[in-house]
This record gives sequence, C-alpha cells and structure tokens, in this order.
Amino acid sequence: MIEIIIRIALLFCSIAMLGLIYRVIKGPSVADRVIALDAMGVNLVAITALISVVLDSHAFLEIILLIGILAFIGTVAFAKYLEKGVIIERERNH
Repeated sequence: MIEIIIRIALLFCSIAMLGLIYRVIKGPSVADRVIALDAMGVNLVAITALISVVLDSHAFLEIILLIGILAFIGTVAFAKYLEKGVIIERERNH
C-alpha cells in the first residue's frame, strides 16, 4: 500500500516539474524564473528521495544533499545578480 502512495507522489512531483519547466521558459519576469528554478531544486530533491525509498537504498542521500546545496547557491547567486547586476564584486584600487 505504501509503495503505491509513493509512486503516486512521484507522479505528482513529475507533473509539478513539468509545470515548473514551463514557468522557467515562459515566466513573465526574471524573478518568476528564479523562483521556479529554486522550486525545481526542491522538487528534484523530493523526486530523488522518493526514488531512494522505492529502491530501498541509502545511496541517494549524498546526491540529495548535493542537489540541495547547489540549488541554494544558485538561488543566492541569481538573487544577488537581480539585486546588484553582478555576482562577484571586485574592488580595484587604481
């Protein structure tokens, strides 16, 4: 019974991922696209966790952590770019 529920959750997460891909491509603003990319990272973590449960494996836990870290860094970089126009600030004393 629990395996059927997990597979249904996996299906819903996959459908949500398709909606997020649409939002990234057709988003009305850049901020909407950044939010959709962040949500895609969270959704990818959920899909990986569900696959890990279905396969009864602990091998995906490091991958989940890596995806979460990369999604966070990407979101912070995009937010900084939207705020200041640059990601890495370099001060030059000439």
